Amino acid sequence: MSKFKYVIKRSGAVVPFNPDRIANVIYRAAVAVGGRDKERAQFLAKEVVKVMEEKFEEGYKPHVEEIQDIVEKVLIENGHAKVAKEFILYREEAARRRRADSKHFSKPSEFIPWAKVWRSLDWAVSHNLHTVEAANERIRNGEFPHIVHEAETAYETQLDTAAEMIKERSAELKMVFVSGPSSSGKTTTTLKLEQRLNRMGMKFVPLIVDNYFFDLELHPKDEFGDYDFETPQALDLEMINEHLIKLAEGQEVKIPYYDFKEGKRYLDRTPIKIEKDEVLLIDSLHGLYPEFAKGIPASQKFKLYLEPLLQMKMPDGKYIRWTDLRLIRRMLRDSVHRAYNPEQTLLHWHYVRSSEKRNILPYCNTADYIVNTSMPYEVPLYRPKLLDNFREWEKKYEGDPLRVDAYERASRVRKMLEAIEPVEDDSPIPGDSVLREFIGGSALNYH
Repeated sequence: MSKFKYVIKRSGAVVPFNPDRIANVIYRAAVAVGGRDKERAQFLAKEVVKVMEEKFEEGYKPHVEEIQDIVEKVLIENGHAKVAKEFILYREEAARRRRADSKHFSKPSEFIPWAKVWRSLDWAVSHNLHTVEAANERIRNGEFPHIVHEAETAYETQLDTAAEMIKERSAELKMVFVSGPSSSGKTTTTLKLEQRLNRMGMKFVPLIVDNYFFDLELHPKDEFGDYDFETPQALDLEMINEHLIKLAEGQEVKIPYYDFKEGKRYLDRTPIKIEKDEVLLIDSLHGLYPEFAKGIPASQKFKLYLEPLLQMKMPDGKYIRWTDLRLIRRMLRDSVHRAYNPEQTLLHWHYVRSSEKRNILPYCNTADYIVNTSMPYEVPLYRPKLLDNFREWEKKYEGDPLRVDAYERASRVRKMLEAIEPVEDDSPIPGDSVLREFIGGSALNYH
């Protein structure tokens, strides 16, 4: 039985002490440098608790920073210098992000593709969709179908540009990456891009990156039993790189198959080869991550980045957050396709954001082209679908120190949905719209 019952978080909240969190954070750092020994992580966590018990009095409430200092010490003293270094770097980066979030810097964030954002804002202003009130007025005037047409045309025009850029480089290209954070519209965009390039005479071989996941039992887990699939280290990057190099050289490889029901990967299942007139097409969260395809020369890669860069200001003067749009999109898609209820998606979202901030968003400006996949008409559609849920979650998690993230998101999205004019009829939305990937009714075959 531990001497400790509570821990003080950075926010000052006092939460129950859970030694599993220590094992999880050690295992997560180990995974980042290629280690996957859960038993060793649990042993080291017990060592951390021992040091805490020697150092602190009975009933003491240690601060999370004090515990993390001891984790560093135990890792180094037990010969895990690489894991300790990763843990230290992660702490420093998290601290830097907290400082950046709490201050207004004149230096622009590297997480934001500013040039594309400016074009998106310019488009929104010229179509009178740059504020919630302006959008509401157009909806009240019966202009919803016109808004849909304008938004879909803007998206299709961007895909035309991307296809032309890829075609121009077709002589040297070996692979095209469609990348972006969760629920940015990668699946639909990849299909529509492929259709365009097929018409231009290019042929594609798809590579399903999900087949490279490690077995479920090797993934990091949190104290709620939630697995973290969001990090690039959830994928076997070494095998991906090895296969990509062979494919670029014209060799055949046998890619694995991942059974999601079993949570197991089976090796050497599907033969794949790129012929001289073909290009590998890869739809992945982590296509821009430096360790992904690091062995392939830049001249042989075209990197497309997607994000719903909506430029619409709320009545309180703040812009609608892109992450909130993607949260709703994922809730709708997960509930239909993955038997994952929307509340689970809300509770898991802090993992999604943590991985994005570390492994996806910092590389958005390395893309060859960026597509804004937001639709100004999507928020009115979400209100009748989810407003009641967000009201319920806001009440449920208010004051819960373990669910601060869920409460803040629920509160923010509730305000957003209350501010927008609701639309229930989605018939004006085309069957091949990127939004159909989330709200259902797509005419595209995603399998």
